[in-house]
Amino acid sequence: MKCELCDNKATVFYTQAVQGGQKKICLCDVCADNSGLTDPGAFSMVDILMDETPEQAQPVMVAEVAEACEHCGFTLEDYRKVGRLGCSQCYIAFRGEILPILPKMHHGTKHEGKVPSGMADSLALRKKLAAMKKDLEMAIAGENFEVAVGLRDGIKELEAQIS
Repeated sequence: MKCELCDNKATVFYTQAVQGGQKKICLCDVCADNSGLTDPGAFSMVDILMDETPEQAQPVMVAEVAEACEHCGFTLEDYRKVGRLGCSQCYIAFRGEILPILPKMHHGTKHEGKVPSGMADSLALRKKLAAMKKDLEMAIAGENFEVAVGLRDGIKELEAQIS
């Protein structure tokens, strides 16, 4: 993608919410710096570029987007063509392009994963075991040996259930 003010490669993408819609401008680093886009306190040049006054327009995002993912080589153009990313690192490389649309596509912006059926109980026991081991370490460090003995016995019982 090319800069809208010169013929250099665009690396800065600015999206502005205007009267229920969006306007985008794509700039190279030099033009973005010259227009004041990378300075959060100086949006006057952007307002001129977008033909809007500050009262009508509200900045939504200023983000640099990588040319390609350093991990897999997937490009922003590839993402736009196929609608999918190449790897998990693409989310970081193209976050300026992706973050605004994630909440519309998913129920959140953090992937929690799914537990296969039949493993939920085992996973819960393992989490409880890890918490008890941590509590045991804290009890020993605090010289609370009576609590530590109870935790030790509980840990042995849980380990027997898991095995």
